Amino acid sequence: MTTAPSLQPVIVGAGPAGVRAAQTLAAHGVRPVLIDEAARGGGQIYRRPPAHFERPPATLYGTEAARATAVHSALDGMQTHIDYQPDSLVWNAQGGLLDVLHGPTQTTRTVPYSQLIVASGATDRVLPIPGWTLPGVYTLGGAQVALKFQGCAIGSRVVLMGTGPLLYLVAYQYVKAGATVAAVLDTARLTDQMAAVPAMLTQPAVFAKGVYYVAWLRAHGVPIHSGVRPVRVLGDTRVAGVVWADGAGREHTMDCDAVGFGYALRSETQLADLLGCRFAWVPLHRAHLPERDADGRSSVPGVYLAGDGAGIMGADAAEWAGELAALALLQDHGAAVDAARMQTLRGQLSHLMRFRQGLERAFPFPTDWAAHAPDALVVCRCENITAGELRACVRDSGADEMNRLKALTRVGMGRCQGRSCGVAAAEILAQATGKPVELVGRLRGQAPIKPIPIHLQARQVRQSADAGASA
Repeated sequence: MTTAPSLQPVIVGAGPAGVRAAQTLAAHGVRPVLIDEAARGGGQIYRRPPAHFERPPATLYGTEAARATAVHSALDGMQTHIDYQPDSLVWNAQGGLLDVLHGPTQTTRTVPYSQLIVASGATDRVLPIPGWTLPGVYTLGGAQVALKFQGCAIGSRVVLMGTGPLLYLVAYQYVKAGATVAAVLDTARLTDQMAAVPAMLTQPAVFAKGVYYVAWLRAHGVPIHSGVRPVRVLGDTRVAGVVWADGAGREHTMDCDAVGFGYALRSETQLADLLGCRFAWVPLHRAHLPERDADGRSSVPGVYLAGDGAGIMGADAAEWAGELAALALLQDHGAAVDAARMQTLRGQLSHLMRFRQGLERAFPFPTDWAAHAPDALVVCRCENITAGELRACVRDSGADEMNRLKALTRVGMGRCQGRSCGVAAAEILAQATGKPVELVGRLRGQAPIKPIPIHLQARQVRQSADAGASA
């Protein structure tokens, strides 16, 4: 196999996509740099617990234990063939350089790149309700991390609500671990899920797994309510219960001491934005996403995109996309690659698309959410910005674009940089202006894309100023 040893690619993210990309490059004689924000590789989906807190894979990952173990083993087995940098947050990218914060030492360094594979993954897609800022409210992903990484439940009596496959997976994992799940409240209707069956049968094993989770939960006495609308979380100093409305509009109250909620996932695109990648609206994901071709090439030469950071497709697709992006990088730089393998990977990803469309049909985004959001609802918890303030800004200033709204209200300017509030703010803006949500734009990424110590940011500003003065 012809190699390209002169290449020095950098991969950001050590989830399924990043690990398979690194493995592919290493197999071709290339030594990549693999930068991982976590202390141990695996990403969010296959998150590994601390080394001193080992638990059996079957306990941690359930039916995904074999795939998780395969990804972990792949990373562990190539340590001498890659430059693996854990505990490292990429917080800025410009001019062929990545600014990286090393967490344990709280120091920053610069990593140069000529070729870059971005496998930044995804986070929970959040639509807030009154009471969501109370202690005891978590995203579904946060609830899952507590179980996987820390071996604990978020409460003794938990309600899980929202929609998407993760809703049922987390419920299953919690009950299997011995936690009490008081109810699963799904905003999707049973008719939505039935209508999606033909498309989801294109991946029969995955579909069967989802059906099994639901049947298992019912068999173990977990109430599942479909077609609901979450109304509010109850409590003064922490969660005491939830109120939800059924399909007929009747409100129901349920006692609990913790809530996990979310509406599927959203791609982490800030790094692609800083790199100058061109974005486009993708209706399937109800989001603006960085453009890429079938092999993962972005609009920026030398930058490749793979995994859920470029569009939510799941862990299997992330592995295929990571391998394909690495093969495309090698091909672009003259290395001999297996063209048949590349075609197989493209076919697998293409075939999975119909299943992905089926998931969207089964668990649709609640497009009427903004109409039910009261003015007093806190949308941006970092800056304490309410839905009413956003609507007033639209009414008083005529703001009809997300970055204009951000400049006038500070929505999305806090620690989360819009990760938690960006989707909701866009929905409120669209509802207030009467424009389709795709026309109100997106929050532009800016450095630092995640919080860093203030002294490091101050040093960066001073260095930029000094460079400008000497130019």
